[in-house]
Amino acid sequence: MAKEITPRSEDYSQWYNDIVYRAGLADQSAVRGCMVIKPLGYALWENMRNELDRMFRETGHVNAYFPLFVPRSLFEAEEKNAEGFAKECAVVTHYRLKNDPVNKGKLMVDPEARLEEELVVRPTSEALIWNTYRDWIHSYRDLPLLINQWANVVRWEMRTRPFLRTTEFLWQEGHTAHATAAEAIAEAEQMHAVYARFAEEYMAMPVIKGCKTENERFAGAEDTYTIEAIMQDGKALQAGTSHFLGQNFARAFEVKYLSEENREEYVWATSWGVSTRLIGALVMAHSDDDGLILPPRLAPLQVVIVPIPKPSAELEAAANKLMEALRVRNIRCSYDRDEKNRPGFKFAEHELRGVPVRVGIGQRDLEQGVVELARRDTREKFQVPVDAAADRIAGLLEEIQGNLYARALTFREANSHRVDRWEDFERILGERPGFLYAHWDGTTETEEKIKELTKATIRCIPLDAEQEEGQCILTGKPSSRRVLFAKAY
Repeated sequence: MAKEITPRSEDYSQWYNDIVYRAGLADQSAVRGCMVIKPLGYALWENMRNELDRMFRETGHVNAYFPLFVPRSLFEAEEKNAEGFAKECAVVTHYRLKNDPVNKGKLMVDPEARLEEELVVRPTSEALIWNTYRDWIHSYRDLPLLINQWANVVRWEMRTRPFLRTTEFLWQEGHTAHATAAEAIAEAEQMHAVYARFAEEYMAMPVIKGCKTENERFAGAEDTYTIEAIMQDGKALQAGTSHFLGQNFARAFEVKYLSEENREEYVWATSWGVSTRLIGALVMAHSDDDGLILPPRLAPLQVVIVPIPKPSAELEAAANKLMEALRVRNIRCSYDRDEKNRPGFKFAEHELRGVPVRVGIGQRDLEQGVVELARRDTREKFQVPVDAAADRIAGLLEEIQGNLYARALTFREANSHRVDRWEDFERILGERPGFLYAHWDGTTETEEKIKELTKATIRCIPLDAEQEEGQCILTGKPSSRRVLFAKAY
């Protein structure tokens, strides 16, 4: 596998693509805008999925699965949601091909096999799920209904990038129903907090928690909560959203329940989701010009043992003993049995693939009773007694996890700015994008104008934003608090 990677400083976009493809996270596919997720990328997604699924279950949610296809009439039932996704929809109109009488050996769409009702390939599942909930919910005893599904969705993107924006992607989407608005809002806030905790504790990626503006909310939502992270090029990435849907979908699909007071009421709803975009976030938040840097809690392989200069029975026996001690500590590890390549090449390959800790073990090391440890994040190397290696590696993995978070947080703070003048706002965005905290007059017109002039959007209204009297960065009109602006993916 070639190791050549375009330096971040020269072309950040190409650097990202180089890592995705050369580290073996994904491959291009025959379908425009879609990707093949390779074993390393999928193992990373599985680790994310497993941790998130555990967190969902701890908060009382259960998994189900709903169809990929949504009848067009159902999709159109909630107008705002339908309008919001209409331009990205793929639509199935026919169900059969037949031999083309003109072009022998080719197939054509059978005009007699047109569907009675067109099917939308789900860009999101609210419509189909709420149509189903109508049959599941009758009484207050049926509430709350806390459902999540792991699935794929299709959004017909014009400009795609692996993991960040693809025509088909994997995700989870939670859809819950509640008896009161207060319960639904508490649910949306709870899942918002779950996403933030996952991003920070597992991805080692600090995030800003906030609410979207009315203009940036999920289509059909009353309120959208978001977590926003900064990437190493200074752009923001929306890493997860949780939506309070009010009664919009319940009214569109006539989902009612009989209350304890024997009154018929519409239920209150939420939806929330994260996707394989998180893999792109990991790449851009931590990696360097030599390849991936993965946080140990999510890395598919946490430790690799490399024999020096080549495998032997004695070295493998020592490696097996160390791996046994590591596995007792639930550490994911492997022994590199490759006999074709030299240690230097193998070191570079494991660095490219982001293995957090590398263990070098040679005959002379065994005679001295030591092994060499190398950490991916800092490139530091040091020797430890072989009998103490398992404990030292366990501690080292936690050190790396903490260091990656601290490093990302330091980067975010260094690239966050409080801005009061329009000239400074434009200058900072032009020199190097980052997080800009500035006043805004609260109007969609101003929000759109700022986006038109600078390509920066309001990423969120931070939940911890304090009341602060000021003037809008563009119009000079009164403002009571700062919002977070950034250029974004």
